[in-house]
Amino acid sequence: MAALGSFALLIALAFAAYNLLAGALALRLIATGQPARISPERLADTARRAGIAGFIAVSTAAFALIWSVFTNDFSITYILEHSNRALPGAYKFAALWSGQEGSLLLWAWLLGMYGFVLRLRHKTDVKLYAYAGTVLAGIQVFFLLVLNFAAPPFALFRGPVPADGNGLNPLLQYPEMVIHPPMLYLGYVGFSVPFAFALGALMMRYPGEKWIKLTRSWTMATWLFLTCGIFLGMHWAYAVLGWGGYWGWDPVENASFMPWLTGTAFLHSVMMQERKGMMKSWNVWLIFSTFLLTMLGTLLTRAGLVSSVHAFAQSSIGTWFVVFMGIVLAVCIFTYVLQHEHLKTEHHLESLVSRESSFLFNNLVLLTACFVILWGTLFPIISEYVQGTKVTVGAPWYNQVAVPIGLFLVFLTGVGPLLPWRATSFKSIRRNFVLPVVALWTTVIVCLAVGVNPWQGGTFSSGHFYAVVAFAVSAAVLTAVVSEFLRGALVISRQTRRNLFESLWLLTRRNTRRYGGYLVHIGVVVVVLGLTGSAFNRSSEKEMGLHDKLDIGPYTLECTGFTQDSNANYNSEYALLSVYEGGKQKFQMTPEKRVYLASDQPQTMVAIHSIPTWDLYVVYEGTNPDTGQPIIKAFLNPLVGWIWFGLVVIVLGTFVALAPSLSPATAALRVPAARAVTAEPVLKGGD
Repeated sequence: MAALGSFALLIALAFAAYNLLAGALALRLIATGQPARISPERLADTARRAGIAGFIAVSTAAFALIWSVFTNDFSITYILEHSNRALPGAYKFAALWSGQEGSLLLWAWLLGMYGFVLRLRHKTDVKLYAYAGTVLAGIQVFFLLVLNFAAPPFALFRGPVPADGNGLNPLLQYPEMVIHPPMLYLGYVGFSVPFAFALGALMMRYPGEKWIKLTRSWTMATWLFLTCGIFLGMHWAYAVLGWGGYWGWDPVENASFMPWLTGTAFLHSVMMQERKGMMKSWNVWLIFSTFLLTMLGTLLTRAGLVSSVHAFAQSSIGTWFVVFMGIVLAVCIFTYVLQHEHLKTEHHLESLVSRESSFLFNNLVLLTACFVILWGTLFPIISEYVQGTKVTVGAPWYNQVAVPIGLFLVFLTGVGPLLPWRATSFKSIRRNFVLPVVALWTTVIVCLAVGVNPWQGGTFSSGHFYAVVAFAVSAAVLTAVVSEFLRGALVISRQTRRNLFESLWLLTRRNTRRYGGYLVHIGVVVVVLGLTGSAFNRSSEKEMGLHDKLDIGPYTLECTGFTQDSNANYNSEYALLSVYEGGKQKFQMTPEKRVYLASDQPQTMVAIHSIPTWDLYVVYEGTNPDTGQPIIKAFLNPLVGWIWFGLVVIVLGTFVALAPSLSPATAALRVPAARAVTAEPVLKGGD
């Protein structure tokens, strides 16, 4: 299988190179109209077919690697280092992306898959798709060069082949790690598609905004994959690392968050270009930046430039990525300078109090957040280069800077829907903002009344202050967004005599993009509420003998036993804890510590009891070597479950936004005949 996989990667490189060169030549001939021995259209078609063949070749290589994992072929160094015989089947799949070489192969395969789908749809707009396919081929050439010459996944082990492998990293032996990296990669790699369309459209001076409409679904789906990947990573960190948190501003966490920020900005600002013909240059550079940030994230993860629980070891492929990013940036700048006249704005901002301005401020805040995180992430590298000493930026610095930015961003998500396009009157502002302002100040009063006071004990607590602000702003935003739904639904209900739920459904179906976006905003607010709960976290730690008790919040934990177990993959020891509330036993928890046999590495298995108000989070930290008794640490983390529920709402909203809206004619058919004429104006909606 090693020979098959290596040969498949070489063939894939040849196909990708032909796709790039033949595609570029064909497009050049078409652009100049020069006579040629072969038809440019036929040459472009052979390039497209080479791209499809390249995907088949990369798929063969990926299959060869997975087959080698399942057949325990430890003659391949990568399999030896990332698998073992006792590894469960699901985690054998995870071996594909658990190491540097395999993860790069996964990237190349996903890029080939995206390109395969794109090339099958080439008749949608043959010339634009040809440009985009050629750009994707250039990206694929880079990754296949790395796989063939810098990080070959099928390199053979030198020396006698061991009987068993070193095993998968224990941190990766968790169910979510079977789906978290592929989901994250689908987002990372997926942004190559809108990047390819944007660069291709700029190269060919593509008229209008059709390229944005063609890539809207690609971009939204990619954004959703990246969002899910980030949240799955947060949940993995929460459930596996045993520190009681879910986001530590780790450099690799930041690397995934930065393209999410710029991608979110792009999704908002393209609506300005579609509707008003504005921000064309801005949008092009947003998607260029998003793609470059995905490359930077890949570089940080694989080159060993930063210390991270997520990162791979020090590697020489960093130079490859730096050179590639330099080439991409140079191509983007050259193309923009050459074609920037094509991106002239047709309209200008007419008022600072308008929906256009809210989109602009939204973009500025997102990019400010991205710059802050980028600076903090790269600061250790910069400081080491300048001073010779690596200075690490910790979570307190990020929180101090990012929390106010995030709260302002949440505020903008509520303001935008309340503002009309172009300009608005004071009367309209007063009418639309009354309820959200009432909700905001009511929430502040309630927070102070229940004891959430930033000045408790005469000492100012920034955590409690930001919590009050977050609760108040979230209440205002939820009120604003919900009122938008209810306002439209009530009008439809009066005119069509349907009940409120039917009217909400019809309103949403009539403009899925708009109201799906509102649902996403609701999901973001729910996530923010969940994050705000961290201001009230509590913890307690104790060495617990038999029948010893530990109190935390309303719970009392009693140790009723501690024991050991083993299987072919790991040895484990765990505590049996009975949890009491109000003097009554409610449930049991069994936090665990494992030691994996193949790698001799430990792993924490956290016990979590989750309810809407908080999580009881219990960690088995090991045993006291003198007494042999377990050391238990318990956390009470308020509102954590809201974070994961917020993700569900975001996913639902994105699916709604991706669904096609009802056409005006179809929507009219949903209205009773006697009221159809009256209802028609209500059913029309804009972005």
